[in-house]
Amino acid sequence: MVRAIVGACWGDEGKGKITDMLAEQSDIIIRFQGGSNAGHTIINDYGRFALHLLPSGVFYGHTVNVIGSGVALNIPFLVREIESLVSQGVPAPKVLVSDRAQILMPYHIDFDKYEEERLAGRSFGSTQSGIAPFYSDKYAKIGFQVSELFGPEDELREKCFRVATLKNVMLKHLYQRPELDPEDLFRLLGEYREMVRPYVVDIHAFMHEALEQKKTILLEGQLGSLKDPDNGIYPMVTSSSTLAGYGAISAGIPPYEISDVICVVKAYSSAVGAGAFVSELFGDEAEELRKRGGDKGEYGATTGRPRRVGWFDAVASRYGCRVQGATEAVLTVLDPLGYLDELKICVGYEVDGEILRDFPVTYKLDRAKPVYKTMKGWKCDIRGITKYEDLPAECRAYIEEIEKELEVPVTMVSNGPERHEIIRRR
Repeated sequence: MVRAIVGACWGDEGKGKITDMLAEQSDIIIRFQGGSNAGHTIINDYGRFALHLLPSGVFYGHTVNVIGSGVALNIPFLVREIESLVSQGVPAPKVLVSDRAQILMPYHIDFDKYEEERLAGRSFGSTQSGIAPFYSDKYAKIGFQVSELFGPEDELREKCFRVATLKNVMLKHLYQRPELDPEDLFRLLGEYREMVRPYVVDIHAFMHEALEQKKTILLEGQLGSLKDPDNGIYPMVTSSSTLAGYGAISAGIPPYEISDVICVVKAYSSAVGAGAFVSELFGDEAEELRKRGGDKGEYGATTGRPRRVGWFDAVASRYGCRVQGATEAVLTVLDPLGYLDELKICVGYEVDGEILRDFPVTYKLDRAKPVYKTMKGWKCDIRGITKYEDLPAECRAYIEEIEKELEVPVTMVSNGPERHEIIRRR
């Protein structure tokens, strides 16, 4: 069975915990897009971890953890992340890297920083991890694929000269920065070859055999539906597809193999970076939720930046589940909301006097005002509750209202950051 675990909205929904939990009964976990620009926070018997590039199944000895072809592969970062886990007492995980993955180069990070500086007040709020320049090069066909490291050296050297020629035009004339030395690039790629060599696998052969053997496979996405470059809040999006369907492409498997799409939905809204956020809270109200939210407050696992927070957005979340093709939803981070006397659910957007229930394109989002439904709070701590019927009536009513708005069954409810703090409803 192949299952995809993806985010419904802006990311930071708690996918890492759900992947970590489901990995216990899985054989293979595949990161299928993105890079080290976002993190999945996981709390387990080994401690508290923020994974950035590694799949969230690395804490189990029986799992194989794969970096798929669609990932922005920062090779030194990957090696350091594996070494960091081992230094903290985690048994060395089994990690494989697709031979068709492409390499994030140091100049991608530099170009990311230079462009954000150039744009100044018009910047995209990038994490400056090199993601946009990396994917730009991939689709311009001037990226370096892992497989090329093991091909003819003269071809690799020639490509280094070709790439440096293009990059140096921008470095010299647009950014006024030092130019690249193609021989330095060639030597660096030689170092990367030896670093990644132990992990490289023929992704298609490996996955074909896994399917033949009826392995249980998890496809793990980064960020969420609203950050997808085609279906999200463009242009304030990421640079790779965040949708479950792309997981099949990155894993090198047929799309019909995905039998279950688990969409992770947060019990309130949060977002890092710029872009439309209709139900956003501000001031003391936002700061109180930010302080209480997540497992140690609402701050980015990679950047540490304070996340923007708001009321649950049913319009955005329903849309996010639709574009993912969700077969079920998991509601996370419910437990921090017990301090509230009442909660609001954004059930519509008012745009130029019209009430919308369908998620609109960006220029309409920028003019949208939230339409709220108010619900009574439960005013108690729900952590430790393991049965759905033991939750306060007001809490169950909130969950069931969200489920009605999502139009997708909520099969699990997370009521704490620990691995097994979960209520199964179905």
